[in-house]
Amino acid sequence: MDPRPASRRATAAAALLLLLAASPAAVTAAAVHGGGWQEAHATFYGDETGAETMQGACGYGNLFEQGYGLETTALSVALFDEGRACGGCYELRCQGSSYCARGGAPVTVTATNACPANYSKPNENWCNPPLRHFDLSKPVFLRLVTDFHVGIIPVQYRRALCAKRGGVRFEMRGNRWWVAVLVFNVAGAGDVRAVAAKGSRDGAWVEMRRNWGQIWDGADARLVGQGLSFRVTNGDGRSIVFDHVVPPTWTAGQSFEGKHQF
Repeated sequence: MDPRPASRRATAAAALLLLLAASPAAVTAAAVHGGGWQEAHATFYGDETGAETMQGACGYGNLFEQGYGLETTALSVALFDEGRACGGCYELRCQGSSYCARGGAPVTVTATNACPANYSKPNENWCNPPLRHFDLSKPVFLRLVTDFHVGIIPVQYRRALCAKRGGVRFEMRGNRWWVAVLVFNVAGAGDVRAVAAKGSRDGAWVEMRRNWGQIWDGADARLVGQGLSFRVTNGDGRSIVFDHVVPPTWTAGQSFEGKHQF
């Protein structure tokens, strides 16, 4: 028999029910924010239109059409991690500069590009490893500072949950000889750890490999001409299967939206 008073047993039971009822997003939030705030620096590239932030080392295209807008960042080599960080979200706040906007709220950005290293200038390039650096769009940088002419500022950052509209999206990048796909609009952790594909006529999953950024390939060429299902594993280890998300008539450049989201 439980020796605790009935009131304590009831409290413990209620707490357990609340834990079991917690949404996946709440659990993910705890995992994403677990590291706390860390030190880094930030600057910006491009102008107010954000035109120079389009495309980039993650494989995304028009960031407005793909739902990322101007709330984006390029990451230094140490943070980019050879593309594994693509799609991940970060919360940044200006810290320790007289140029920090007073009462400015932190900004949340998605990693969509890489800030390349320049080893010929080891003391001038903030993107050289092991430095942690965020190269923001100019409109986002302006939300952190009182004057963009400061150029570079100290910031604190931490991982954040990605909030996206609609389901995970898949843009076909392959051709008649091979299957490649860009995985984007991923909520939750945002980054993607693994992707597998399955054809509508074949019953077996085929593990894909990261070609670059968030473009995955390596599926058997026999999948061309078949409808496709994808299994996506995001950065916190959760997997979702998107059954029959791509029809057999797909062509390169077409984008398809899954019915699920992390």
